[in-house]
Amino acid sequence: METLHGVINDINNILWTYIIIIALIGSGVIYTLRTKFVQIRLIGEMIKLIFGSAGQKTSGKEISGFQAFCVSTASRVGVGNIAGVAIAIVTGGPGAVFWMWLIAFIGCATGFVESTLAQIYKLPRSDGAFFGGPAYYMKNALHMTGLAKLFAILISVTFGWIYVSVQANTIVGAVETAFGIDHAITAIVVAVLTALVIFGGVTRIAKFAEMLVPSMAGLYLISAIIIIIMNFDKVPAILALIIHDAFNPQAAVGGGFGAVFMTGVRRGLFSNEAGEGSVPNAAATASGKHPARQGLIQSFGVYVDTWLVCSATAFSILLTGEFSIGGELTGVALVQTSLASVYGSYAPHVLAVIVFLFAFSSIVGNYFYGEVNIAFFEGDESGFLPSSVARHAMNLFRVGVVAMVLIGSFAELALVWDAADLFMGFLCLTNLYAIIRLCKYAFIALDDYVAQKNRGIEEPKFDVNILPSKEGIHAWGIDKKRG
Repeated sequence: METLHGVINDINNILWTYIIIIALIGSGVIYTLRTKFVQIRLIGEMIKLIFGSAGQKTSGKEISGFQAFCVSTASRVGVGNIAGVAIAIVTGGPGAVFWMWLIAFIGCATGFVESTLAQIYKLPRSDGAFFGGPAYYMKNALHMTGLAKLFAILISVTFGWIYVSVQANTIVGAVETAFGIDHAITAIVVAVLTALVIFGGVTRIAKFAEMLVPSMAGLYLISAIIIIIMNFDKVPAILALIIHDAFNPQAAVGGGFGAVFMTGVRRGLFSNEAGEGSVPNAAATASGKHPARQGLIQSFGVYVDTWLVCSATAFSILLTGEFSIGGELTGVALVQTSLASVYGSYAPHVLAVIVFLFAFSSIVGNYFYGEVNIAFFEGDESGFLPSSVARHAMNLFRVGVVAMVLIGSFAELALVWDAADLFMGFLCLTNLYAIIRLCKYAFIALDDYVAQKNRGIEEPKFDVNILPSKEGIHAWGIDKKRG
């Protein structure tokens, strides 16, 4: 196991130091400039669209824009926002938070592009639902079937199995720390609950996320806001510390500036998922009259994840002063200790419940991405999967998810997180390659949406004929009622 861990670390160092950082930040800057800072100039429209679609009634198995936003947020808002931020601060110091913020700002533009493309190239289903995502636009728009299959497998394994193990690992740790409940008992409970939800299908997942996500995020933010108010006089100093240490890290940070920068970027991407190709799978499921709508909604999700929830964790830790750079106290245990210093001995128990909700919602959201991409192989005539396996692939995948909940509950924490980084890197590279080739279509959709809004059209409608090529587009212009 130590040898495997060492190999994973070596690959991660090369992948993240020399390849992904350049691709991720470089493409994000391009999208930011080309969209004329969509993450700033249309932030009001993003908020309006999210609240406007909340509570929207859908028929059959259709999913509203708000439900799709909740599914993606369920995946994004998880242990990365709590344990991941704590690990970043202990490993890279307070300065790592600054780089998390920056990668989120750039990631908003990337998130817009990939989610808009997912909407443009989504596929209608006979039951009234939609499916789509990077695997679908790689195959249908770029005609790169091999790359599409590779991505579908990578994301199914990464989110459906590896990320699920990360979430399960954090749940059992938090519950044991707070309540003294044995790992095995918690693992079995989480596995059973996971099976009950994921075997119910995409509609049940969307309704589950719509119900749980707003309440759990709100509860956690309120706890952090109270800490900020109680220590408001320290906030300017903490902000100054974050900015200072981002460029001049403390001596305790091994690796200096590079370690701070890399830690912030890795943990930021793990949390907000911009450019990773996961969120487009949720974005594609939404019904709507213009693809840019879901692009804007999902773009705002990056802000919710990093600038709100991750910042809540960062300020809770930094304002209470319970952290130590390079110290042994890290992850959820550090956040529990920080909250206990303010709210008393019951705080770790409350946080354990919050962590459970965050992580469990992520397990469900992560599974959903796997389901969409396993479905990608339906009707595959290439013989890529043996017919006997293809017929039962979805149920086998679901069983695998439940199994990884159990396995992840007992795995070594460092190995689980490093494996997640490795697969996240491969996902980024495949998706970033695809969207850099297709991004012009997202830009055209955005310009059209803004132009219609400027003409006073309250709800812009998409005309597929504005695109220079309709290759691979199947949902727009086919069903007039829906498209």
